[in-house]
Amino acid sequence: MSEEDIRITENELNNTADRNTGNSGRRRKRKAALNELESELKRERYRERYIRTIRSTVFTLITVAAMAVLIATLWMPVLLIYGSSMTPTLEDGDVVVSRKTGAMKQGDIVAFYYNNRLLVKRYIAGPGDWVNLDKDGRVFVNGELLEEPYVDEYDYGETNVEFPYQVPESRIFVMGDHRSVSIDSRNTAVGCIAKDQIVGALVLRIWPIKMFGVVE
Repeated sequence: MSEEDIRITENELNNTADRNTGNSGRRRKRKAALNELESELKRERYRERYIRTIRSTVFTLITVAAMAVLIATLWMPVLLIYGSSMTPTLEDGDVVVSRKTGAMKQGDIVAFYYNNRLLVKRYIAGPGDWVNLDKDGRVFVNGELLEEPYVDEYDYGETNVEFPYQVPESRIFVMGDHRSVSIDSRNTAVGCIAKDQIVGALVLRIWPIKMFGVVE
């Protein structure tokens, strides 16, 4: 083989190596481009899943909130207690749940509207019942002494109605558990409560947490 043939062969080898190097570089570039495209697709799919999750969560929260508002408005209003007329049963700042019902009974704690205010008192007597108080403030309904374990101390209180007193039709006689400070049906300022004033009967205390439980 002549020297010229050797030079030609070397040139061909170099050209082949250059082509191989070029092909390898293009393959690497294509692979890098594909990897970048795949990463971008993964990011896009993740973003779509994230958006769907957010939308689903927001929709669920809105639905739950709407149901809670509907339940609270129509069936179980949530009330904040203020004042001391129902101590020791209820304290100022307690949060309670009431239940709208027409089947209330003696001893239930009733929430009702009075002069655009929401008051809470205990159901003592119903329509047509006779209510009487002795000098110490103990309560008699239809001639029988009313057992009231929820009262710490009896008191005649702010009373200006004449006893014995008959509860008018379609009304109920209510009193606060803290008899010395409560203004209730013993006083004409509040009087007996009409059924259309009643919000509901208290069933559950939800705040403070340590006092969570049924209201009695």
